Amino acid sequence: MSDAFTTRVLDIHSGSDEKVVDLTRDCEAFLREAARGRDGLLNVFVPHATAGIAVIETGAGSDDDLLEQLHVLLPADDRYHHSHGSPGHGRDHVLPALVPPHATFPVIGGRLELGTWQSVCLVDTNVDNTDRKVRLSFLGQ
Repeated sequence: MSDAFTTRVLDIHSGSDEKVVDLTRDCEAFLREAARGRDGLLNVFVPHATAGIAVIETGAGSDDDLLEQLHVLLPADDRYHHSHGSPGHGRDHVLPALVPPHATFPVIGGRLELGTWQSVCLVDTNVDNTDRKVRLSFLGQ
């Protein structure tokens, strides 16, 4: 493992319901080990064609609001050319265009620099895939 670059893969069980999974504590725990007080960047990447990474407030209803708005923007019906899987599964393949599969965050003094109400979240609308991998990578000075 390089001193400047460290990576870890999280195994996330997102279940068979659409979900916003808060990864902030996982990111912070990773940085305690990987950053060791240094400045740098944390990249969070989900290597799946049907999930994304969002920065959003959780626990106050915003996560549910996000899922509801995704239903408005991407209805789960039969309009999609990509049509295998659960009804409306094609929408899951469009999701990463709106909620990208990655995000990069500043790390200052080994700590994740987020705003007061910001959380790092996995957004998973694919009810056919119950398990996800999320790669955390720290690039330090």
